Amino acid sequence: MKKFLFFALLLNFSNVFAQKDSVSIKDSINIGIIKNFNKNLAKLEQQRVRDSLKNIELEAQIISLKTFDILKKEEINKKLEELDKKEAIRIAKKKILIDSLRLTSKSYPVHGFFKDTLFLVYSKLGSFSAQDRAFAIESRIKKLADNFEFKANSIKIVDSESIIVLVFGETILMSISENDAIWNNSTKEILAKNYSNVITDSILKYKNETSHITLAKEIALAFLILVTLSILICYDNKLFNFIEYKIRKQQGIKINEFKVKSYTLFNSKQLVRAFIRAIRLAKWVSIFILVYLSLPLIFGIFPWTKHFADTLFGYILNPAKRMALGFLNYLPNLFTIIVIYFVFKYVLKGIHYLKKEIENEKLKLSGFYPDWANPTYQILKVVLYAFMFVLIFPYLPGSESPIFQGVSVFLGFLFTFGSAGSLSNIVAGIVLTYMRLFKIGDRIKIGDVEGDIIEKTLLVTRVRTIKNEIISIPNSTVISSHTTNFSNEAEMGNGLIMHTTVTIGYDAPWKEVHQALINAANRTDFLIKDPKPFVLQTSLDDFYVSYQINAYTKDANKQAEIYSILNQNIQDCCNEVGIEILSPHYRAGRDGNMTTIPTNYLDKDYQAPSFNLKIKK
Repeated sequence: MKKFLFFALLLNFSNVFAQKDSVSIKDSINIGIIKNFNKNLAKLEQQRVRDSLKNIELEAQIISLKTFDILKKEEINKKLEELDKKEAIRIAKKKILIDSLRLTSKSYPVHGFFKDTLFLVYSKLGSFSAQDRAFAIESRIKKLADNFEFKANSIKIVDSESIIVLVFGETILMSISENDAIWNNSTKEILAKNYSNVITDSILKYKNETSHITLAKEIALAFLILVTLSILICYDNKLFNFIEYKIRKQQGIKINEFKVKSYTLFNSKQLVRAFIRAIRLAKWVSIFILVYLSLPLIFGIFPWTKHFADTLFGYILNPAKRMALGFLNYLPNLFTIIVIYFVFKYVLKGIHYLKKEIENEKLKLSGFYPDWANPTYQILKVVLYAFMFVLIFPYLPGSESPIFQGVSVFLGFLFTFGSAGSLSNIVAGIVLTYMRLFKIGDRIKIGDVEGDIIEKTLLVTRVRTIKNEIISIPNSTVISSHTTNFSNEAEMGNGLIMHTTVTIGYDAPWKEVHQALINAANRTDFLIKDPKPFVLQTSLDDFYVSYQINAYTKDANKQAEIYSILNQNIQDCCNEVGIEILSPHYRAGRDGNMTTIPTNYLDKDYQAPSFNLKIKK
């Protein structure tokens, strides 16, 4: 035993002149701090050695003094008290040095027999680093597992001058220095007692759990779990097969086609197939859950695999715990979001009520038209929802995450630059709504496109031409083009003026021409008689006069039909009174030529004039 104590003291003495830190720091931030720490620690150790030797010398002097040398003894006792004070100051300084490196130092665990951590080693001892010490202590502890002589009180605690040694028989398990005690915020004696108890409990637990009787019980229990698992899987498989059989039997009976209004979304065969796939998926999920829950039970039986059981349970329990805690912590924010949502919901309900009142003309606002109510409501709805989202955004989970914020900025960037053209059309659509240029059903002309408005959206205006062609015009194009509305005056004023021009020769009396054209207008369907039709002579050309007939109509959408009927009636009315309608370049030679009026409008005895010849002698 003396040899072992001498060896331990020798190791401790060599530590006095060590140039490295008593703590193994692998990931230190500043090398200069470590060097300064080593220097200060070495000084403190040198001081401790000097004070220790001085203390031994003074104690020897006291022993050698005679009983009547009281004054000399008091002087020596005062020196011893000063040494005790210096020792306390030295320990305090060392504690401050060690505390300064707690955050940057690295500890090395001493593992037990089942991958469990018994304690941590922070400081070196002699030429052994903290990592070497942890490895050596762990290997010595594991060798004791095969020693049949080991009992509860087999580890002895041997106190030396500066260290405490844990010994089993002739084997030194570990040495505990003053640095170890400071690192663990304890004393050497208390730390040694704790380490002795931890090591003893670990060895005895290993011996108990690896005994033949215990192993036999554990194997039998594992076998019982496997048998139970097999039975559960078997019955689980039978249960789901029975459910699948019942589903197949109900095809066309209780499981019929699934319709959305008049559209058959799924027929009975497709529904049965979907149900069977869902049942099979549920079966494999249930089997997986049974196996997953059984494995930790089996692993937990044997001491060597207990850490696997903790790991498997941790895969489920840890996320579930984090989710539950996260949900509980998020409840205040969730309630805030709910309150904000309901406030905006009832604000929108109030605005919707006002919109309905204005649309039904129960509420009239000066300068605000009923057809503005719905688009104004939609704009306010979008603005309020955007404002609501701005208020809710800080309360969303993950809103403070840089990734969440980066994705939000990226999506905003894509929306802004990717929809520049669409935004201009949306703005134009809003402007068109409040300009009230046209409404659904109006006959309009936008640029070269003429037809009826069939749809107005924020992006495009759709027009059906008289040939049933659907033309979509971007709203930005509509607002930058000239727009003619034929229906507005036809519905709200005297009516739309329909007009067409006829060229008649100078030989026809203009009063007869006027009357014939007015008669034609009065005969035409969809042209109204009040206000009365009127004729304008628009030009006196070289060979003819241009007569323009003007008549009012309330049916602006039937212009093509009206013009066609009007032109037919003009021909009939002119032919009835003997007025020839000549084209601009048509010349009528009446010397031997037939009139251009159809024969059914001529007298029965009408004959074409003969040629007139005059011969001058």
